[in-house]
Amino acid sequence: MAESESGADKSEEPTDKRLRESREKGQVARSRELNTLAVMLAGTGGLLATGGELGDALLRVMRACFDLPREAWFSEESMGLLLMASAQTALEAMLPLFVYLLIASLVGPIALGGWLFSAEALAPKFSRLNPLAGLKRMFSVKALVELVKALAKFVVILMVGLAVLSADRDALLAMAHEPLEMAILHSAQVAGWSALWMACGLMLIAAVDVPFQLWDNRQKLMMTKQEVRDEYKDSEGKPEVKQRIRQLQREMAERRMMASIPQADVVITNPTHFAVALKYDPAQGSAPVLLAKGGDFLALKIREIAQEHKVMVLESPALARAVFFSTELDHEIPAGLYLAVAQVLAYVYQLRQFRAGKGKRPGPLPDLPIPPDLRRDE
Repeated sequence: MAESESGADKSEEPTDKRLRESREKGQVARSRELNTLAVMLAGTGGLLATGGELGDALLRVMRACFDLPREAWFSEESMGLLLMASAQTALEAMLPLFVYLLIASLVGPIALGGWLFSAEALAPKFSRLNPLAGLKRMFSVKALVELVKALAKFVVILMVGLAVLSADRDALLAMAHEPLEMAILHSAQVAGWSALWMACGLMLIAAVDVPFQLWDNRQKLMMTKQEVRDEYKDSEGKPEVKQRIRQLQREMAERRMMASIPQADVVITNPTHFAVALKYDPAQGSAPVLLAKGGDFLALKIREIAQEHKVMVLESPALARAVFFSTELDHEIPAGLYLAVAQVLAYVYQLRQFRAGKGKRPGPLPDLPIPPDLRRDE
C-alpha cells in the first residue's frame, strides 16, 4: 500500500477530480518501451517495404558520384548541382520511411495514455535542479526498475541478434561473391529482417512494462482518507458554509413570504400551530394560490402581519393543516380543496359586506369538506 509524504496510507481510489487534474498536469501512464517498440517496428517494417527503392536510390547516387566526366571535377557549379540532385534522390527514397516513423512516434504514446497536450507539463520545474532530489531519484525504486529494464533489453536484443546472425550466416558470407548491385539489395533485406526480429524481441519487455506503468501511475494517484475528505469539502463546500448559505436562503424566502401577506385575501389558522395565507384573483381565472405558510413561531408572525394589514384571519384547523401539507409556496391549492376554500372565500366576502354595512352578519363558518387523502390529523 502506498504512503503519502505525511506517512498516511493511500488506501482510497483516485476520484474523478483527481484523475482529471492529473491529466491536465500531464501525469498519465506512459511506457518508453512501448514507444520504442512502435518506432522499431515501424522503422524495420518500413525498411522492408521500401528496401528495394532505397537500394535503387543508393545505386543511382553511387553511379552519379563515382562516374563523373572530367569537366565536372573542375566545375564548382556542377558539383553543387550533383550534391543537390543526390540529396533529392536520397530524400525521396527515405520519405516513406520517415512518414512511418512519424506515425509510430505518435501512435505509441496515444495507445497507452491517449492524446494529451499539457502546457503545465512543458513548463520548467526548478525543483529538478535540486541535487538532493536528483540523488534521491537516482537511488529510488523507479531508477532500479529502469536499470533492470535496460539490462533486460540488452540481454534480449543480444540473444535475438546472435540468433539472427547465426541463422543468416550463410547468406552474409554469400554476399561476398555476389555482384555489387545484388549484394546491396541483399544486404538491405537481411538488415531489415534482422532488425525486425530484434524489434519483436522488445515485445516481451513492453508486455511487462505497460502493466507496470499503469499500476505505478495508479499508485501515484491513490489518495488518503483525509485527501478525499478535503477534496469533498473543496468541491461541495464546507458544512459550516453550506449551512450558513441555507440559513440565508431561508431568511430571504421568509422575508419575501412575509412581504406578500398583505396581498392575501384570508389567513387560515390552526389556530396556534399552523397558518396559511391564500389569495384568489378572479381575473386570472385560476385556483387560489398559497402566498405564505408557517408553523409555531412563524405562524404567529403570519397572524400578526395579517392583523396589522387588516387581512381576514379565520380558524379552520382541518383546512389549515390540509393546505400546509399539500401545497408549496406560490402554487395553486389542489383540486380536492377547491370547495372548502371557496366556502371560506365566500364567508370572507359576506363578512366584508357586513362590516361595510351592505349585508347581514354571516353565521359561524360551517364544517368544511376536506377529502380523506388531504386530511392531516394533529
